[in-house]
Amino acid sequence: MNEYSERLLQVSAEVTPRWIETVVRARLGAAEIPVDPDLAERISAAARLTGERVADRLGAFLALDVDDQRSNPLAVFRAAVGPATDLLRSAGVPPVVRDDFELRAFPDDLYGLAPATWSDVDESLHEPGLIWEAWKAKTVLDRRRAEGRR
Repeated sequence: MNEYSERLLQVSAEVTPRWIETVVRARLGAAEIPVDPDLAERISAAARLTGERVADRLGAFLALDVDDQRSNPLAVFRAAVGPATDLLRSAGVPPVVRDDFELRAFPDDLYGLAPATWSDVDESLHEPGLIWEAWKAKTVLDRRRAEGRR
């Protein structure tokens, strides 16, 4: 794994649990559902689980050769909102209103948790995410040029 992938994975591991804690508590607050100690523990458990899943899946994705990557790292985060969604549903939070694109692209994301950008997860992911994307684009372009395809 290259240094850009390692940095993205490191920052992701640091911020993912906090991201889930934040978005879940925000949705609970908007629904005026109080967070008792049991619910607080369930939030922490969902945040830990999501952090573990993102770390595992993002690590596996970033270890792939760029020509074998069929999506992008943000797709890992988008696919990881299941535990938070399940928690919010079980707590009685009503689904949020989403636009047509969100409904089509993320049909199971009832609470609009899937991030559109790195900053939607955490501002500290913005720079390593963009740097990784630039590295990947350059790597792909350099390969295509070497193959005489660009």
